[in-house]
Amino acid sequence: MIQLKASMLVGTLLICAVGSLFIGGTPLEPSAVIHTLWNGGDLDFIINQYRLPRFLLAIGVGAGLGISGALIQGVLRNPLASPDLMGISAGTGFAATLLLVDIPDASLPLLASVAISGGIGAAIVIITIAYKYNPTPARLALIGIAISAFISSGIDFLLIVHPVEINTAMVWLTGSLWGRNWSQMPLIWLSLACLIPCAMYLAWRLDLMGLGEEAATTVGAQPERTRFIALILSVLLASVSVAVCGTISFVGLLSPHLARLLFGHNHKLLLPMSGVIGALLVVTADTLARGIDPPLELPAGVLTSLIGAPYFIFLLQRYQGWK
Repeated sequence: MIQLKASMLVGTLLICAVGSLFIGGTPLEPSAVIHTLWNGGDLDFIINQYRLPRFLLAIGVGAGLGISGALIQGVLRNPLASPDLMGISAGTGFAATLLLVDIPDASLPLLASVAISGGIGAAIVIITIAYKYNPTPARLALIGIAISAFISSGIDFLLIVHPVEINTAMVWLTGSLWGRNWSQMPLIWLSLACLIPCAMYLAWRLDLMGLGEEAATTVGAQPERTRFIALILSVLLASVSVAVCGTISFVGLLSPHLARLLFGHNHKLLLPMSGVIGALLVVTADTLARGIDPPLELPAGVLTSLIGAPYFIFLLQRYQGWK
């Protein structure tokens, strides 16, 4: 049954991804898309240089955010934890905005490295405060929200102080795959190729940590080491994903919850399925963003927020007695 669910989920992702090639400011017939994919032609730019890299990037970004969220929730045993609430997305956004208002045409390697550094820096601040006060999971979520709000105010300040230079930054901050192309492909997919195997290596340790630190220590899971490595991997996955397409909110929160609902708590299945669901969310959001009212294109991050914000309120109500 689980294998059937997984196969159906992957199949749905592939159908949505391929379907995204037909949708946009210029609706295309399947025959035209197939011909262009193999032979090029007048539609080569639309298909091979615009829509094809977009759906491949959407899959990579969604997978990175989904697995990042599953790692954070697993290691902290906190169902409200996510890259957004842990300040990773806000830190990445602040660092990228700081660079873009100063150098609007910053190169991709420079933008990516600065954005990733910002995400790592924000995570270090939050984790340091958390360990200093030894908070409960609910308090940790509040610390993340507070730091994220503080960093977001810094972003707003930069946008107000630099009103002329904000165009590039605004496109990036709203979370959009607009303008992305093959040049971003190596960053996201090479990162996933390196980081996902490391995350899967921690799967059984995360299962043991769910039983409690004492039980995990007894069987040699080394909770402190596992927690540290998992947090580093989560920060890197989220930072790279946000560096590619900006701040697409709530994917890291929703994906693990939906995966847990469908496949249970076994991290060997939970981690990859969180990635698949994250990819499906981003692909769907990006497709709808450019298909709702073409040629107008909405940011994909706006659509994920419309889904994620009500779901977050539902989670707060569900865990209102949880400490």
